[in-house]
Amino acid sequence: MGGGVAWASGANGTVLRTEDGGYVWQSCSIPPDAEHLDFRGIQAFDANTAIVMSSGKGDLSRLYKTTDGCHTWRLIFTNPDKDGFWDAIKFADGKHGYLFGDPVAVSGSASPRFELEETYDGGENWTLWQRKIEGLKTTSDSCGFAASNSTLLVVDQYQSAFATGCMGGSLLYGAVNSGPGFCDCFPMPTEQEWNSLLFVSSGTAGPFPRSDSGGIFSIARTKYGTIVAVGGDYRTPDNAAGTSATTLDWGRSWWPAKTPPHGFRSAVAYDPDAKTWITVGPNGTDISTDDGKNWRALHPDAASHEAPDADRNWNALSLPFVVGPHGRIGKLNPHALQDAEH
Repeated sequence: MGGGVAWASGANGTVLRTEDGGYVWQSCSIPPDAEHLDFRGIQAFDANTAIVMSSGKGDLSRLYKTTDGCHTWRLIFTNPDKDGFWDAIKFADGKHGYLFGDPVAVSGSASPRFELEETYDGGENWTLWQRKIEGLKTTSDSCGFAASNSTLLVVDQYQSAFATGCMGGSLLYGAVNSGPGFCDCFPMPTEQEWNSLLFVSSGTAGPFPRSDSGGIFSIARTKYGTIVAVGGDYRTPDNAAGTSATTLDWGRSWWPAKTPPHGFRSAVAYDPDAKTWITVGPNGTDISTDDGKNWRALHPDAASHEAPDADRNWNALSLPFVVGPHGRIGKLNPHALQDAEH
């Protein structure tokens, strides 16, 4: 967020907030009826305003919003599909945002479709594109993953993408607009306009495994358009095969990593200052300085008295912070990437 402000979320209705760069974390009030919800994603706009997303079947997938620094929360959206499951939420700015979820049955369609909801007013109202866009159709054995809130990528209000996995294969779905008629205004894009813009990559995304626990778990992008995807199979966390690939054309073609990360990875992020990619997982952290072609392990620096497991047991990234299970939060040492170059 900048200015020392950051937010985090987790199981049992947990939301945390810091205003001093992570030295002290405030426990937020639990949103109404959320004591048993699993908050997999959070989108913060400033020190006072944030939307938190829970993941779960049907109405266990919800959005709550605060505008007073998490003292109070308001339920703003509940999954309208009883079999739905939300995987990620991302905003381009304070008004334009997207929700991505697992495939759901759609009336009049022979195939299920991935959930893709869009808001133009900060989350108060949502357009359910899966009920309108045939391009979201998929197979019943496809899925998304909610491990890190990063299977969804939002570049701006005109460009977004989400990554998939499971037995249906690892694909990148994207909507990209560069033509006239789209603006920061109403009316919203028509169904016909969106149908002409939505595309799905041809073939599978490089080496990612086809299994009910495998595929793409996270995607990130540089401002120049390079997208790196990471994942694998979370049930075989030490298997390095099929854990990273890079695309330059929104998933139409992929290049598997020559030297992959050292196991399953659930989140990836790009540090533009260091020109370095970072990916985390249960058994360690890896970095790449060549857009995901080659990865190398980033180990704790013994001289800095870091914990011996400072590089592992993480599942989500929002630089400079990293989070893991059981309330685990870390912050990237700014010297770590510099030291890794030598």
